[in-house]
This record gives sequence, C-alpha cells and structure tokens, in this order.
Amino acid sequence: MLRWLALAAALLPASLGAYPEYHAFVVKNSGRPINCALCHRHADGPDGAAPGQLGRLTSEAQERLGRARSAFEPGVKVDSPILNAFGNHMVQVLGRKQLMELKMAPEQLAERLPADSDLDGDGIPDVRELRDGTHPLNRNDGHPWLLFRHNLMRNLTQIALTLAATAAGLWGLSHWLRGFAAATQIKDEEEESESA
Repeated sequence: MLRWLALAAALLPASLGAYPEYHAFVVKNSGRPINCALCHRHADGPDGAAPGQLGRLTSEAQERLGRARSAFEPGVKVDSPILNAFGNHMVQVLGRKQLMELKMAPEQLAERLPADSDLDGDGIPDVRELRDGTHPLNRNDGHPWLLFRHNLMRNLTQIALTLAATAAGLWGLSHWLRGFAAATQIKDEEEESESA
C-alpha cells in the first residue's frame, strides 16, 4: 500500500509539489530576488530536464522522489532528488501535510522550523535566512553584520595572533632602526674626533 502511495505521489503533477506561496512571501518580506534554488536543486525549480529536475531523474531517483512526496508526517528522513538539503530539511521537520497547510499562511513557515538549525554553519539560523531571503546553504550569503560578527568570532584567535606577530615585528624593527641610528651616530662622532 505504501509503495502504491509513493508511486502515486511521484506521478502527481509537479505543480502539486511546488510551493510558490513561500517564494512570493520570501521575496515580499525580504525585498530580495530569489529563485527556486532556495529549496530545490535547480534554480529554475523541479520542472525541466536539467540535473536536479524531474525530466532527468533515473528510476532510482524517482523512487526516492516518491518516498519523499509520501512523507506527509514529520520525522521521516527525506532525500528528494529535486530538493536541496534545506528543502529536504523542511519536509523532514514539518512533513508535507503541514507544509501544504502552511501555504495558506506562508509567514508562519519560519516559526515552525527549528530556531537553532544552521545548515551552512555561517552562524545565522536557517529561519533567519529564510526571512532575509539569503541562502541557508551558502555560508557566504547572509546578513552582512551577522556574517561579520560570526567570522570575527570564529577567527578571533588567528586575528589576535596576527596582530601580536605584527606588533612584535614592528617593535623589533623600531629597535633595530634605533640601534642602527645609534651605531651610525657613534661612528660619525669617532670620525669627527679623529679629524679634529
């Protein structure tokens, strides 16, 4: 029975698996242009014959798609071949049933996702990236101040060591120049005393 349900889900039109309401909400809320790559493997979404799209799926990938589309309840491990890690994460956490229900209130999607999830490890939670319209799988894409703060804290030891090494180098260079100046002055004084 489950196999037939998975097969039926895989054969559903692609539009039933798409969620343009979320796309429209993120664009309106963030003011940033985004594409389908926020959740899908391909930037143009699931329709087409490019890698990561429905027309390119092997029979094994179609089986995975069917299993993913039949994951109506939360907690089912999902590995959809047309979704990226964030898309699979949302289906796994919420289940397709809840995702379909939230289409009526897309602003609640971020509230339902785990607040501590950070798939790309950039220090910005996925829910914040969803609201900001930045990519939750790209550690170089995010709110500039939050990225700066995270990278500063992550590299604080290296920055401190670099500053200490630079300060020590400048201190040594200044003493070397003072010593050179003193030696030159002594030599000049000796030459003046010999000539006098």
